[in-house]
Formats: sequence, structure tokens, C-alpha cells
Amino acid sequence: MAAKLEGGAYLSSFVYAISKKLSSILEDDSILEDDYSTQKLLEKLDDYLYDVEPVLDDAELKQFGNDRVKKWLVDLQDALYMADDFLDELSTKAATATPECQVGHIMETSIHVSLVVSSDIFGRDEDTKNIIKLLLDDTCDAESLVTVIPIVGMGGIGKTTLAQLVYNDAKVMGKFDTRAWVCVAENPDPLHVTRTIIGAIDSSPRDQDNFNLLQTNLKEKLTGKTFLVVLDDVWHDQRDMWEDFLKPFRYGNNGSKILLTTRNKNVASVFAPINLHYGLSLLSNEDCWSVFLKHSTISTNSKQYTTLEIIGRKIVEKCKGLPLAVKTLGGLLRNKHNEGDWENVLKSKIWELSNSKIVPALRVSYHYLPSYLKRCFVYCSLYPEDYEFDKDELILLWMAENLLQPNENNTLKNTGCAYFDELVARSFFQPSNSERGLYVMHDLMHDLATFFAGKFYFKLEGSENLHGVDSKIRHLSFSSRSWGIITSFGEACKRAVHLRTALDFSSYRSIDVEGKPWLLQQQLRVLSFPINSLPESIGEMIYLRYLNLSKVWIVTLPESICKLYNLQTLILRKCDGLKMLPSRLQDLVNLQHLDIRGVSCLKEMPKKMSKLKHLNFLSYYIISEHEENGIRELGTLDNLHGSFHIRNLEKIKNSDEALEAKMGNKKYINTLKLEWLPGTYTDDVKTERHILEGLQPHENLKEISIKGYRGETFPDWLSLSPTPI
Repeated sequence: MAAKLEGGAYLSSFVYAISKKLSSILEDDSILEDDYSTQKLLEKLDDYLYDVEPVLDDAELKQFGNDRVKKWLVDLQDALYMADDFLDELSTKAATATPECQVGHIMETSIHVSLVVSSDIFGRDEDTKNIIKLLLDDTCDAESLVTVIPIVGMGGIGKTTLAQLVYNDAKVMGKFDTRAWVCVAENPDPLHVTRTIIGAIDSSPRDQDNFNLLQTNLKEKLTGKTFLVVLDDVWHDQRDMWEDFLKPFRYGNNGSKILLTTRNKNVASVFAPINLHYGLSLLSNEDCWSVFLKHSTISTNSKQYTTLEIIGRKIVEKCKGLPLAVKTLGGLLRNKHNEGDWENVLKSKIWELSNSKIVPALRVSYHYLPSYLKRCFVYCSLYPEDYEFDKDELILLWMAENLLQPNENNTLKNTGCAYFDELVARSFFQPSNSERGLYVMHDLMHDLATFFAGKFYFKLEGSENLHGVDSKIRHLSFSSRSWGIITSFGEACKRAVHLRTALDFSSYRSIDVEGKPWLLQQQLRVLSFPINSLPESIGEMIYLRYLNLSKVWIVTLPESICKLYNLQTLILRKCDGLKMLPSRLQDLVNLQHLDIRGVSCLKEMPKKMSKLKHLNFLSYYIISEHEENGIRELGTLDNLHGSFHIRNLEKIKNSDEALEAKMGNKKYINTLKLEWLPGTYTDDVKTERHILEGLQPHENLKEISIKGYRGETFPDWLSLSPTPI
């Protein structure tokens, strides 16, 4: 009998997560106490979950041809969300009623980035040479003031990969003294595109919202320069709009180029005459086989190769020359050398399911994902098309939504990293062209995630699709730049009465929630929204696990925020006006990630931070002269990871205090910055040396920066550490 590929129904991991939570509650007598009716209800739920789990795989496949099965799965998922809310309420109320609250898993941070190199690409040598030749040719469109070279081809054929390869070619880099890359996608806002190009040229963000001023700025930066600008994934063919956008590019030197990728020949014709269109063709079967071999990791010298090659080539033929499809199926069979696994993919019924928008090979790859990866992947349907996302931030969202299933020997961080890396290996995610180590989903993958997200995930685009919002929606996002979207978002929140996720990807600076109670729904797990003043009622959102208020002008946070027992992530990045953190921050016993980077007005830390023993990430710590928020509060925070900055070291009185920070125990910190505030020193420079001696970090430290230190010599431990900056 053929071996069954790893996989599982989308809802299987959800059922497992609820069953695990349910078992914990049933085993804890203190939660139910004498509530006999609730106990009976939970036992009945436990039996139901036990009965439903075995039929999920079969139902997931049958739903595409049977509307009754599809409706049953939708109703089941709705009921699972309801059950999860109820169990969360029970466990939270029980936990907050006890004097000591605990958290089970620790979150870490890591980013590993891979870059596209020529050895990863097959069948495009001639295309690469041709595009490079066009880029280096100063006469290819002498009649035009702006030379645009469009690469045209269907989705998933490799347009962006080819553009990225030539963009980083040594000859190309040598010719152009100014280069910039911008992903345009479905939102071709000229202001946004212009601003992005300016930021890429001088490596600084631009907040200017005046299009004319931005165009003048761009003109100044391009005048007298030989530039290469890549406009990746252009969809819209509004000629007037693009002609206005292109005006600053006329001032560059002869030989400057714009390289454009698009699926649409009409779009390409807006920018360049048809003789300059570079059509990208499908890969040959042989080139596809080379791609498949690379991603499946099967060796041509292995004893299984002869048998697997016959099956594999038939699988590749089904991909019809589309590189993304080949890569994804190769990733599916990576390190699987069992003939039965390959036969299962080849003969899967999923190939025959009809949906014009979804590439069959990608649907097959999704079908064989493990259940827990399906839920994590589908969650990313909330992102806008071509959105660049950070690995660690996505893992924090997965964690808040309870999508991670760590085992006893693993942490949430390691589990999240493993999930993410597996999705990258299977080509569901790919590194972006950004140098910041971000990732993107190919638009065909985004279509795939959106298709399987179904009724429970919704991207609001304004009033035009507001009619699609109903009570089954649990996860909602929006990214429009139109002010009217706020009204639509409010209406959507009123309709989606069981909302768990509210994610804002727009460019608004801040929003006043007064008179907008719909935004702070009690059952929210994730809230990422530019709210300029949080009401006291925030403390009633008992389920909240992730709160992101980045770049909002907010002066204080309500003390009631410290009632959020389940809060794991609090992001206050670049909240320039924030002067103090809540005084009882210590009560957030489940807090693992506190990001206060760029909070420049903060003068001191709240008292008793030492109680946050599970804190995994803390941007920096400001030392106070008071004992309860002094240096010794760091003593118990041994789970801190990544980069850590300690400020106001001049407040430390002696080396004994410094030793109480126990910096040597913090083995996960890889970058450390120590800072004395200038102009506030005593005359005792020897004390400073002793204090620095007492702050000896763990030997795992990779980089250290010391600022404002007046000692004449360094302690001995620095000779064993990286050279101080």
C-alpha cells in the first residue's frame, strides 16, 4: 500500500488545539469547581471533537464537489471558534483568580535570509543575457526621453526572479550609479511609488505626502545620474497617471533605464513600444526537471532515482512549464524518497478539481501541507498583495492566534521558526528583494491563501466589498489609503461581531477611538491599529494577546492595560510622545515581547520589571536610582534575546549593584549596548571601571557598544569579547 504523505485537513490542528485546551480545563478541578452543568457541557464537547476528527480529511476533499459537505465544514469551523472563545474565558478567569500566573513557552527571535543567485535558476541563461544586453545598450530606445524595458509573462513564470538576477549582475551594477527597486502590485499609487524610489536612493524613509514636492525631489536626485529603476509587478494601464509619474526620469543621463515586470501586454504598451517588450516563455520540460530535482533534493546517484525519475517527470509535465508550480511540488517532496509518496502526488484527485484562479499544482502542494502549516499559511491571506513581512513579527501573530503547536522539547519560537522555514522551503514564502531581510508571497500564492481562507478571513477594500462582511468573519484587515475606509472598517467591525483580528496596513498616522466602540471588541486576540488614545475599557479585552500601537502620538497608556493577563506582545515602536509606561506593567505576567524602540521621551522603567520572568524581547532598559526600577531588576530576566540596550549607567552606585543585574546569565543576548549619560558623572572614574567589570556579559555575546564610559582602562573580560565600538 502506498505510504501516506504528511498532510492533514485544515481543521485538524484547530480541533487538536481545542481538545488540548479542553483537557487541561477538565483536569483542573479549581476551574469548574461545583459547576456541574458546565462540566457536562465540556464533556459533551470533548466527545464531539473525538468523533469529528477522523472524518475531517475525507470531508476536506469532498467539499469541492458537495455543497452540503462544504456547508458542514463552514458550520463546524464557526462552532470551533465559539468553543475556543468559551474555553479561553474559563481558563482566563480561573488564572486571574489565582495569586500566581504562569506561562508555558518562551519566544525567541531570529532571521535568516537567503538571496537569489544564478545557481538557483534554470533555463533562463539566454533571457538573462538578453535583458542585460538591453540594459547596457545606450541606444535601444533613442527616440524616447525615458527608456523602459518591460518583461511580460504569466503569473509564476519567473519575471521577478529574472529582474532580480539582472539587477544584481556585476556589469549592471557597474554601469548604473543609482539603482532603486519598488514593488507596485495592485495599488499603483504614484505618490507611494515615488516616495519608495526616493527612499531607496538615499536609504531614508520619506513621510512627504505632496506628490509635486516628491516629484521635484526625485527629479533632483536623478538629474545628471545614470539610473536603473525596477518597477516590479505593474498591473494597471492608466496612461495619464503613468505619464505624470515618469516626468522626473527624463532628467537622467543617456543610458538610464526603467525595467518593468507585468503580466499584461497592455500595461507594457503604456510604457514602451512593442518591439521593446521582452516576452518570457514557459520553461522546457528538461529545465523544469532540473528545478524539480533541486527542490526535491533527490540525488541522481541514489538507488531510488531511476524509479522516482519516471514518476517525477510525469508530475513535472502537469506543471506545464510554470517554475513556481515546479518549485512548490519539489518542495513538497523534499527529502521524501518513498515511491508511494511520489505516486500519491501524481495520482491525487486534487489535480482534477476545477477552479480557474488556482494553479492545480499549487492546489496539490497546499493539500499535502500538514494541518498546522495550512492554518499558518492561510492566515497570511490578510496581508495586502506583495506585502513585505518580517519573519519574527509574523511568528508573534501566529503565537497570538494560537496557531503554533510546540512539543515538550521545543519553545514557541523554535516551533514558529520551523513552521516559517518549512513554508519558505516549499516556496509558499520567498525572500523579498529588500535588503532588510523581509519576505513576500507570490501573488499566485496569495490567491491560494485567499481561496482557502474562505468565509473567516476578509480584506476590506472599502464600501465596494463591505457587503461581504458577516458574523462568521473572525480575521479582518484593510490597507486602503482612502479616508472613507475608516467608516467602512467601522461598519465591518459592527457586522463581524465575533472578530478576533483587526490589522491595519494603511498609512494613517492615528485614529481617535472616542465614539468608535466597535474597534475595541472584547473577543479580539490581535489589535494592530494607530489608536491615539486608549480608553480604560481596554482592560476588559481579556482575550487580547497582541497589541501594536506603532508610530502613534500617544502620551500615556491607561493603567487598565495591565489587566490584560493574556497579553504576549506589546509594540510601541516610534511612539515619540510616550513619556511613561503603566506603573503596574509587572502584572502582565504573560508578556514576552516589549518593543519600545524609538520611544525617545521615556525617562524610566516601571517598577518591579523583574516579575516579567518570561520576557523574551526588551528593546532597552533605563536605570533609575530607586531600587524598584534600578539595575538589579534585570537580575531575573535571563530569557532576553537578541539586541539589548542599558541606559543611564551613571545611576549605578557601585559594582555590587552592577553584579545584581547578572548579565553573565543572559546567554541569548547577542548584541549589547552600555551607555552612560554625558554630563552627569561623579569624579570617581574608578567606580565606573568596577561597574563595567560587574556587567560582564555571557560569552555568547557577538557585539558590544560602550558609550560615555570615562574609565582609563577596560576590565579583563573585554579582552575576551568582541572589540568594543
